[in-house]
Amino acid sequence: MNAIKLHRLANKLYKKGWLRTATLIRDINNFWHNSYIPYTAEIGDGTVFAYDGIGVVLHSKAVIGKNCVIGQGITIGGRTGHGVAPVIGDNVYIAAGSRVLGGITVGNNVTIGANAVVIKDVPDGCVVAGVPAKVIKTGNQGLYGSQ
Repeated sequence: MNAIKLHRLANKLYKKGWLRTATLIRDINNFWHNSYIPYTAEIGDGTVFAYDGIGVVLHSKAVIGKNCVIGQGITIGGRTGHGVAPVIGDNVYIAAGSRVLGGITVGNNVTIGANAVVIKDVPDGCVVAGVPAKVIKTGNQGLYGSQ
């Protein structure tokens, strides 16, 4: 069973009040996929983890939209002193090794390049890359850049 399926099961059990079982499944996910995907994180339908979610770390309050692709070695988390998590829109591609940090919003139809560090809001339809990430292209129509 891949990481996203384990998360969906744990999240469903958490919402029913089965915290111990949800915690056990989260811990199995951590062991099996070397990732930390809390059952409290909200992940939209159609979203997938590349390579079964190896090395993915999510903030417990992270919100990820529909039909996203989350690469391996990704961190979607907070920043010291901010206490809030990122909100990721729909149809977002986050390439391997990227970090999305703090209480920011990533719009819809965004592509985040490999190893980018995103610490500011990203508008809809952009491609961002770099450390810190900057907009390098606008008019993005979907996953992987303009079609």
